[in-house]
Amino acid sequence: MSSPVDSWRLKIQHKSGFQYAGPVSSSYNEARMWPRNDGRQAVLDAKVEVWPAARTYKYEDYWGTVVTAFDVHAEHETLTVAASSTVETLPPGDLIRDDEGVSWDDLVRPENADRWYELLLPTRRTGLDAELESIVADLRGRCATPQAAAMAVCAFVREEVAYVPGATGVQSDALHAWAQRKGVCQDLSHLATGMLRALGIPARYVSGYLHPKPDATIGESVVGQSHAWVEWWAGRWTSYDPTNGVPVGERHVAVGRGREYDDVPPLKGIYAGPPSTGQAVEVTITRLR
Repeated sequence: MSSPVDSWRLKIQHKSGFQYAGPVSSSYNEARMWPRNDGRQAVLDAKVEVWPAARTYKYEDYWGTVVTAFDVHAEHETLTVAASSTVETLPPGDLIRDDEGVSWDDLVRPENADRWYELLLPTRRTGLDAELESIVADLRGRCATPQAAAMAVCAFVREEVAYVPGATGVQSDALHAWAQRKGVCQDLSHLATGMLRALGIPARYVSGYLHPKPDATIGESVVGQSHAWVEWWAGRWTSYDPTNGVPVGERHVAVGRGREYDDVPPLKGIYAGPPSTGQAVEVTITRLR
């Protein structure tokens, strides 16, 4: 157990919204911007505000992500959602050694394969091609344990696919990033997730935030990032950030988990009116302690 001095306290301010080409008569929306309480982070306070003003209600979706849902029925040409939260985070602590965890035989036992069935299937964004499946097979043959193979996947993705901001959009997938050997954190996480599942290792995509400075100054507000990383089950859940090549720790704040990005988008909705002309996103993170 980490001592209190090892923890960070982060304030996250996340503002997002849509602009439209004319008046929208109504919209129905979901925001996933509320961090989760779990073993390595504690939410001290959080709120989500909407403009135009609308009544909001919260619930947990199928994957355990907190959703803020709201409808707007007054005419509007812009929609803005502002989320603010303060979260206490811990340093890395859930990684296990390469020689620990379950064996390959354990993974295929019915009690494990059935329990994590949904997190073993490829999805639209995590599917692989024949080249990647061959690479996965080679990794499987060289690694004695699922944990060792999972770490090898993360190292492979980071070495082979360059992190290039703006290289792809939110509609991209693992194969697109692999083909051009560059992408953003969502792409690297989708590729790692797909490779883990192809190995028979249950894996999930995690959406959240990352403080960009390992040596962050207390009280300094910086432009933060919406971020993505992966978690896999090798006897227990463990998390890793393949984009940065580091275990998930005090700089990471988890918001949602699922099979891929489509399960955890920060803001989505449907509306009646003219086309959207764009989406603006601003994330500011301040280390308070």
